[in-house]
Amino acid sequence: MARPASARRKVRWASLDDTEDFGRRLGALLRGGDVLVLTGDLGAGKTTLTQAIAEGLGVRGPITSPTFVIARVHPSLVGGPELVHVDAYRLGSALELDDLDLDADLDASVTVVEWGAGLAEQLSDARLELTITGDDERTVELTGVGSRWHAVLDEVAPAS
Repeated sequence: MARPASARRKVRWASLDDTEDFGRRLGALLRGGDVLVLTGDLGAGKTTLTQAIAEGLGVRGPITSPTFVIARVHPSLVGGPELVHVDAYRLGSALELDDLDLDADLDASVTVVEWGAGLAEQLSDARLELTITGDDERTVELTGVGSRWHAVLDEVAPAS
């Protein structure tokens, strides 16, 4: 039986350590061409998660929110893919995101787009969407679009 084109999971993070552990484990599974779209309120943990993903990938830091420069590229320190970290908060449309010419780096890089919902879906037909909600305890809805994400989600967020 064929797997559906998308995979969904929900996880809870009770602490900063949970967020960082998840991000490092996820980062270790990512490869060039992967696109992650992070959504959540201000202070939800999008940049903290990206920092942990960067640790798992083994890229050069520091990883800070690229709010004013819009995008930063972090080269690999271990021979893996570089991290393209995008903050789409200040972008007004998908056309402005397209103007960043990110598709030139998509196949070779892991691209993480904060505030990307409604804008970054155009970057790839296969992507991982993470929606973070909550205050002290975070709930994260993970939607993997494309068959690649089934195995990744099985590893980092096994179905219960």
